[in-house]
Amino acid sequence: MTAGIYHPIQDGFPNLSVEKGVLALELNLLAGVGGFLVGALLFLAVSWLRRKQQRGEAEQARSTATRIIEEAKKEANAIKKEAEIQGKDRVLQAKMDFEKEVRETRRELQTLEKRLVNKEESLDKRIEGAERREAELGRREASVKGREKSVEDKQAEHERLANEAKRQLERVAGMTREEAKRGLIDQMVEEAKHESAKRIRVIEEEAREESVRKGQKIVALAIERLAGDFVAERTVTVVPLPNDDMKGRIIGREGRNIRALEAATGIDLIVDDTPESVIISGHNPIRREIARLSLEKLISDGRIHPGRIEEVVRKAEQEVDEAIREAGQKAIFDVGVHGVHPELIKLLGRLKYRYSYAQNVLLHSIEAAFICGNMAAELGLNEKQARRAALLHDIGKAVDHEVEGSHAIIGAELARKYGESPKIVNAIAAHHEDVKAETILAPLVDAADALSGARPGARREMLETYVRRLEELERICNSFTGVEKSYAVQAGREIRIIVQHDTISDEEAARMAREIARKIENEMTYPGQIKVTVIREVRSVEYAR
Repeated sequence: MTAGIYHPIQDGFPNLSVEKGVLALELNLLAGVGGFLVGALLFLAVSWLRRKQQRGEAEQARSTATRIIEEAKKEANAIKKEAEIQGKDRVLQAKMDFEKEVRETRRELQTLEKRLVNKEESLDKRIEGAERREAELGRREASVKGREKSVEDKQAEHERLANEAKRQLERVAGMTREEAKRGLIDQMVEEAKHESAKRIRVIEEEAREESVRKGQKIVALAIERLAGDFVAERTVTVVPLPNDDMKGRIIGREGRNIRALEAATGIDLIVDDTPESVIISGHNPIRREIARLSLEKLISDGRIHPGRIEEVVRKAEQEVDEAIREAGQKAIFDVGVHGVHPELIKLLGRLKYRYSYAQNVLLHSIEAAFICGNMAAELGLNEKQARRAALLHDIGKAVDHEVEGSHAIIGAELARKYGESPKIVNAIAAHHEDVKAETILAPLVDAADALSGARPGARREMLETYVRRLEELERICNSFTGVEKSYAVQAGREIRIIVQHDTISDEEAARMAREIARKIENEMTYPGQIKVTVIREVRSVEYAR
């Protein structure tokens, strides 16, 4: 643009320069107009493009808005329909709940209505029943009043007739009312005595049955309490030793001597801390005796080894067999019977080593034989037969540890086997009532057996047990009020109680005797029976001067 501007100094030709300037000016104007037009066109084009773009965007926005609106309408319609459906469901559910509640309420009302109807019916029935009972009571009351009057009339008539009958009875019987009353009382007393006697007999029978059961229980308890002490005392033999060094020789190297002795005799040897003694333990008394003799011989000889032990045991067995035979023959000779089988004699001799309640069975048999013979002589029976039966009555005890069964039955079988008569066999079998007695000989043998075992001192017990039993007896008696002193006598088979005469009367003394006996039965265990004697006496003392 600056090149077209007119400069007169530079050009040198003013006219030409003016024309050129005008031309340039025109060109410039044209150029400016053209530029303006081009710019205007461009502006218009741009404006048109912008308007077109804006119209497109507006159209697009409108279409988008329209689509959004349509979608919103659709979504709103869907929500509206869903809300309508949910509203209908809720209305339907509420309607169903309401109908259910109405049905339950109607059902409860119907139940209450039925209950009310039932109660009304029940009340009506009760009212009707009460009315009927009231009417019935009225009728009964009237009837009772009538009956009372009738009863009163009849009672008066009865009294009149009774008095008339009493007067007639007094005239006919020739006795007064008091005499008749006494006679009636005497008759009632006699009837009461008769009834009481029958009742006492029934009670005695029941008591006898109960006593058998109670006796069995007491015996079982006594066996349980005393078996251990009895076994400890009656199944062991103590052999004294010269010194404690002998214990080692009896045991031998690694115990071979004591094992050989136990094997040969069948008995246990106890070598413990007991000073200068050895205990022989075993239930078989004969084997225990063989072991005792063998051990004594070995101790006195001093040679103790297995070979020597067997030899000594054989000799001891021979000595014991000979002692058994001699004891049996001596018993036969002492009792005065003959014709006894040698095997029975040998079995009798074995009873020398058998004890029953600490009483030697052989000596018990000999004693029972003499007692039975004396009773038979008093009754006019065969004395020798009675002695024979009593001598053999415990023969089964010689083998009862080897054979099962009661010793009475075992003895009867042995007697039958070796040729004894049926009377002897039955007496042996029945002396403990295992079988029925067939002759008078059986109860005689039973009585002789009981007498021999029941005498004081026949069946001993351990000193500790004996003293404890006597102390317990005296303690029980002294626990009663009014007892002054008590004494256990006759080996504890009788207790004598001295009471205070100013405190205890005669009737109370009898009652005390019964109570003491019952307390002894309940609290103590003892063989046989214990006699309770209560002594009440009054002593008056004066001195003559």
